[in-house]
Amino acid sequence: MSANPRVDYQTSPSQYRHWRLSFDGPVVTLAADFDENGGLRPGYKLKLNSYDLGVDIELNDAVNRIRFEHPEVRTVVVTSLKDKVFCSGANIFMLGVSSHAWKVNFCKFTNETRNGLEDSSKYSGLKFLAAVNGACAGGGYELALACDEILLVDDRSSAVSLPEVPLLGVLPGTGGLTRVTDKRHVRHDLADIFCTTTEGVRGQKAKDWRLVDDIAKPAVFAQKVKERALALAASSDRPADAKGVSLTPLDRAIEADALRYRYVTVEIDRARRTATFTVKGPQGAQPTTIEAIVAAGSDWYPLAMARELEDAILSMRTNELDIGTWLIKSVGDSAAVLATDATLLAHQDHWLVRETIGLLRRTLSRLDVSSRSLFALIEPGSCFAGTFLELALACDRSYMLALPGDEPRAPTITVAETNFGLYPMVTGQSRLARRFYDEAPAMEAVRAKAGRPLDADVAFALGLVTSNPDDIDWADEVRIAVEERVAMSPDALTGMEANLRFNGQENMFTRIFGRLTAWQNWIFQRPNAVGDKGALKVYGKGEKAAFDWNRV
Repeated sequence: MSANPRVDYQTSPSQYRHWRLSFDGPVVTLAADFDENGGLRPGYKLKLNSYDLGVDIELNDAVNRIRFEHPEVRTVVVTSLKDKVFCSGANIFMLGVSSHAWKVNFCKFTNETRNGLEDSSKYSGLKFLAAVNGACAGGGYELALACDEILLVDDRSSAVSLPEVPLLGVLPGTGGLTRVTDKRHVRHDLADIFCTTTEGVRGQKAKDWRLVDDIAKPAVFAQKVKERALALAASSDRPADAKGVSLTPLDRAIEADALRYRYVTVEIDRARRTATFTVKGPQGAQPTTIEAIVAAGSDWYPLAMARELEDAILSMRTNELDIGTWLIKSVGDSAAVLATDATLLAHQDHWLVRETIGLLRRTLSRLDVSSRSLFALIEPGSCFAGTFLELALACDRSYMLALPGDEPRAPTITVAETNFGLYPMVTGQSRLARRFYDEAPAMEAVRAKAGRPLDADVAFALGLVTSNPDDIDWADEVRIAVEERVAMSPDALTGMEANLRFNGQENMFTRIFGRLTAWQNWIFQRPNAVGDKGALKVYGKGEKAAFDWNRV
């Protein structure tokens, strides 16, 4: 475990130091007012609304609370309370004192948070408007780019910019280059000028170049923001009169070598450098009606389990850097999992069920992009069915115990309707489609077996698991596979897994993560690169600061 204080991804509005929420009917204003003395780690100040991981932990929490606690909200206005500054991006001094691993996890989480805005806009009808009321640079503009629309104040000084290449010699790390082209369709030559210009682009030129959607003079800016927020809200189908669900604190115990929740347990074997995630299926009678689901609130099993699994994934990524192999297990009754899936499908158009499916989708995607080796172990008592089968399909390999002579104990897996698109990856594919490259014969063979418990031999024949050792070979085969994996280069594995997990046609999101991986591997591991102590010389102060390599 790191010697630094543990990073906790759980927070609440009463604990926020950086964001302010104000609600007005269908519109909520999420205002940046970053406490410059509120950095997550010592050694830097969050001046000019520059951010670190702690800022984005609050942002992620705020958006989640809007999703679940305020279903009446249809538009989120992201703006700033600082004079003349919207957001100056990731704090460069924080990056300067951070390790390679810290920067990787920081950038990955900020990418997921921004991708989550677009995910909610697409699937849940929650719209986002960036009201850029000051200088907007680097990661600040990348946050604005993740919104549905950008409105820029036309005050002759406020500009949008991506100055990383000319100022720092690095690439924007949170999807800026990709969204400028793929999302905003900025002409290639104009994008080239924009990304190599330190002062940015302001006013009418920013609108003409498609860097923003509209501009407004300071005297009418607030009114214009309100009009656009309400127009976006009118396009949403989130309910105006529904009662939200409070996201109560997780029931969680943090031990020296374990994380324990109600439905998720993570046990760490430091000698083997592995962590075993065990996810428990639903137990006892579960709600089947909307009334019962709403009454259960954050205790409703799919919502509770998704929140716990997300917290466990994020915690392990950041706090357990030496644990490179995660073993994924499940425990429970497959029939109970499938019954809960049936409830999700039956009520998927209800706002709360839709948001829960969204949280499950984003949590499973966090597994897909985690820089860890993932092995699923399918043993007696497992319940890899439907939604739980997604956990195994997300893994790099899956090992399933074959017990042909002991049918009552033999583990099974079950493919269900939920596996054919309810939880698409960032590629837009289901994990089954990714597994079989959308090839019709394989997909049809699997669909023909949907709804039936499949033993290890049948699952292996269908290509749903990697290996099906019997009880004589099981222990040795799994042990050798894990030991071989742990012995390999983590950096090489990270690059390999990122390539193999996202096959087929690319889209904006795969390019964002792919370019992020290339950027991290190139810049963070180079001697004397950005982030190594003493690697940067800083000239000037504040917004005028410039950076150069320290070659001495």
